[in-house]
Amino acid sequence: MHDRKPDWLKIKLPKGVNYKNVRQLVAENQLNTICVSGNCPNLGDCWGRGTATLMILGDICTRACRFCATKTGIPQPADQEEPARVANTVRIMKLNHVVLTSVDRDDLPDGGAGIWAETILQIKKENPNTTIEALIPDFQGDADLISKVILARPEIISHNLETVRRLTPVLRNKAIYDRSLQVIKQIAESSITSKSGIMVGIGETSEEVEETMDDLLKAGCRIFTIGQYLQPTPDHLPVTEYVHPDIFKNYKDTGLKKGFKVVESNPLVRSSYHAETHIC
Repeated sequence: MHDRKPDWLKIKLPKGVNYKNVRQLVAENQLNTICVSGNCPNLGDCWGRGTATLMILGDICTRACRFCATKTGIPQPADQEEPARVANTVRIMKLNHVVLTSVDRDDLPDGGAGIWAETILQIKKENPNTTIEALIPDFQGDADLISKVILARPEIISHNLETVRRLTPVLRNKAIYDRSLQVIKQIAESSITSKSGIMVGIGETSEEVEETMDDLLKAGCRIFTIGQYLQPTPDHLPVTEYVHPDIFKNYKDTGLKKGFKVVESNPLVRSSYHAETHIC
């Protein structure tokens, strides 16, 4: 376990006009962001550039993954007006690209897939020139529910493996490594660009990271992100290693050589960081 963060993990404090504008718009439109709920280290940077990852279907997750700072418990009923509010906020913010994500909603018969699809369609209707990345949960592997999101045709659909096969039961509550690979495969077979990401510094080996890359490529994944795991609270899984930036560079070089179209690999990389550059 490591208590002291190295210099390369120092984070800039949020500031600037754009940061204040994004914060105000999110609050006024009663929206949630993974930037806040997930304690993202890039909040200041992204909001300062006028971008944010919007989180739909509330801020309470039905799962309790050991790496995630999002609240867990019994969520409120799904808000049917949320898709219109999200689309309106995207219009007000004049976003060229928007990333959507959500909590897991295992309490809902459709896992929230209907709200997902409607939100994407509403954004496209109100903002025809805005591109969309949908960072989706696994919908318990239900292909019909995943198809609802696919049929709304976002430009990118992402589903994160989060970690290597061996550590999946340790980190991810209810998630199954091979089920997540199947989700990614279904996305890839739909001709929509598929994307996934993992965290390191939780006990994985470099060989396991490369095996994960191979598994993702076999499933059809084109974009891969890899960043340092940071323990959000003392109750979450501890960090076992702060991985040096040189190792991240090696992972990026390896991933590109293996065949990924895009690899984002850096200690502070998160799934949606600089996502606007991933349209390919």
